[in-house]
Amino acid sequence: MAGEPSDHTVVIKWSGQEYKLSVDKDGMVADLKKTIQDATGVLPERQKLLGLKFKGKPPADDVHLTDLKLKPTTKIMMMGSREEELDKVKEAPKDLPEVVNDFDIEEEEIAIENREEYLSKIDRRIKDYKITVLNEPRQGKKLLVLDIDYTLFDHRSVAETANELMRPYLHEFLQSAYEDYDIVIWSATGMKWVEVKMKELGVTSNPNYKICFMLDSLAMISVHTPKYGVIEVKALGVIWGKYEQWSAKNTIMFDDIRRNFIMNPQTGLRIRAFREAHFNRDKDRELLKLSKYLKDISALDDFTVLNHRHWERYRPKRKHENTESVEEKSDEKANDT
Repeated sequence: MAGEPSDHTVVIKWSGQEYKLSVDKDGMVADLKKTIQDATGVLPERQKLLGLKFKGKPPADDVHLTDLKLKPTTKIMMMGSREEELDKVKEAPKDLPEVVNDFDIEEEEIAIENREEYLSKIDRRIKDYKITVLNEPRQGKKLLVLDIDYTLFDHRSVAETANELMRPYLHEFLQSAYEDYDIVIWSATGMKWVEVKMKELGVTSNPNYKICFMLDSLAMISVHTPKYGVIEVKALGVIWGKYEQWSAKNTIMFDDIRRNFIMNPQTGLRIRAFREAHFNRDKDRELLKLSKYLKDISALDDFTVLNHRHWERYRPKRKHENTESVEEKSDEKANDT
């Protein structure tokens, strides 16, 4: 049609940035990849465009963009590394930061947890936020709530595949946890990216465990702290208000940022952040150790007697049967091979 624009706008999200690109809508996927290369420096063969599908599969380079039925200002998450970045991972960095970027919120916790205005916000989330249940909660199971970025996945490093950025032993950890806990994913990002990340990591399709449901940033509430101003937090009361079988007595949440559970400080366990995946994936064993902790406390009737800050020093009073940890199973498998 005369006067109809010949270009299509897409937004590429990569390495923490967004690139707004104009591509010929009559072009092919190969043309899109070349445009992405010009903007990011990532070669077409190293680009993995998440969520871009054609007949249920990633499109081949010769597929026409019109066949993808892209919507205006389509956003696409890309994984991929520049050649110089791949060269860098061959040698260890000289200085790896060990400081976790978090607030020192200890003094704020008591003042905030039971404030009436924040409890009112939780009530509104309970009423308004819609949860899409992937797998129904199981009777008698405790609740494990997991963050994604830097907890299960290094979302800042660049790589060709999600598996390169996945925290070691993730699937073994989730399979073990699933024996005693229903699992909920809660990310401070949007639901679209939550779904894409979990799909690419193989979490939502793994036959050995099931995710109960996933929450995004819209389920969080904002609170004001005298020291740090307004921050967004994950208030577990949103879940507890919708599912009465769960409470502080049988819930534990892992997050690499302590301020995320400022409304439920006793229920949260700050996991060590998983960063620099290329350098740390061969030595990170955090999920193995936490798998044992979850198994050790699973028989308790009340988690409020625990101090999760000391989880590494926790020792169960007695050894329960059939509580073999992921680490023991992994070592056993290694011995068999």
